[in-house]
Amino acid sequence: MFVLGVTGGIGSGKSAATDIFSSLGIKIVDADVLSRVPVQKGEAGLFEIEKRYGSEILLATGELDRKKLREIIFEKEEEKDWLENLLHPLIADLIKEELKSSSSKYTILASPLLFETKQSDYCDEVLVIDVSEETQILRTKTRDDVPEEQVKTIILSQINRSERLRLATHIIENENTLDDLKKAVTELHQKIIFLLSLDC
Repeated sequence: MFVLGVTGGIGSGKSAATDIFSSLGIKIVDADVLSRVPVQKGEAGLFEIEKRYGSEILLATGELDRKKLREIIFEKEEEKDWLENLLHPLIADLIKEELKSSSSKYTILASPLLFETKQSDYCDEVLVIDVSEETQILRTKTRDDVPEEQVKTIILSQINRSERLRLATHIIENENTLDDLKKAVTELHQKIIFLLSLDC
């Protein structure tokens, strides 16, 4: 099974790109979606988080207060490290299961932290959706209604842009229209299908 990793900084348009791949019949394994599973009510990850931070880390419904947890991990590096050490192995197991069960011509592993979490190890090639930092800030502020400083903190917590581009097999610049992105993704899709047909 050929796996194409898709990543990019916050606000780069990863979701728009993976939606296009999905419309072309390719299975998307979304690490962001899977990362929520271990912290759902009744899951081991949430139990450990509550044990560490107390019941005030939970909403009245018994679910994780993501906003409160986000504040803790952005304030204290050691708490971020602890959380990553807890969740990354649990998420890795879920990703491997999803990749194994895929039956499309190839599979996309979409992850904002593909390199940081070593999820790139599961990929044959990596596509980076790339935009400038200015575009990242503008899109994220508009989309998530968050202050610019918070967006900058998130950008700093991710692998830097030049390193991400250096590690990429493919790069799509996403500064223009959705139609431009669709054209670039479709071209890459056709190239991958062609190359995979040569291996048969």
